[in-house]
Amino acid sequence: MLIYNSQLKKLVLPEYGRNVQQMVDYCVQLEDRDERTHCACSIVDTMALLLPQIKQEANWRHKLWDHLAIMSNFQLDIDFPYEIVQPDNLNTKPLPVAYKKEPIAYRHYGKLIEHMIARAAEYPEGEERDALVMLIANHMKKLIFQISNEVVDDRKIFKDLAHYSHGVIRLDTDTHALHEFQAAPTPAGQQGKKKKKK
Repeated sequence: MLIYNSQLKKLVLPEYGRNVQQMVDYCVQLEDRDERTHCACSIVDTMALLLPQIKQEANWRHKLWDHLAIMSNFQLDIDFPYEIVQPDNLNTKPLPVAYKKEPIAYRHYGKLIEHMIARAAEYPEGEERDALVMLIANHMKKLIFQISNEVVDDRKIFKDLAHYSHGVIRLDTDTHALHEFQAAPTPAGQQGKKKKKK
């Protein structure tokens, strides 16, 4: 009668495979402490061979010993060469990240655009400010185009700029023109497959 993996107990760390798990189970039940320790060292060496990429990480040997302890369900009674992770620390949740909940006037522009416009409004009038304002306006137009994929009227962008800057930045379509964005063409070979003629 065949025995399938689905009928066996679930692996704690599947990346090491069932053979290593069986080696760990065997090591746990050894009666002699020195023999258990020697066996555990051999298992860790085997684990390092199975996952050679782990050697690129910092403290990789410590991690392997932690994994060994986890795979033994913390039942392996040996003199570990490192301080092993404790069961209580395995499922600890990270502290919540505090996000600033600032209102966004137009979500399609994002908060960074608001900050950029506010900074540009503080600049003294001149070529540098004009260049910065045009860069921001073109970027705003591109952001809207990415969402709608339709032609965006420059007057809409200029109106939003004036709103964001509280009337400090005012552009006119008679004197300023923004870039015209177009959808990128579909790369060759990725178009819909043609049906074969019968």
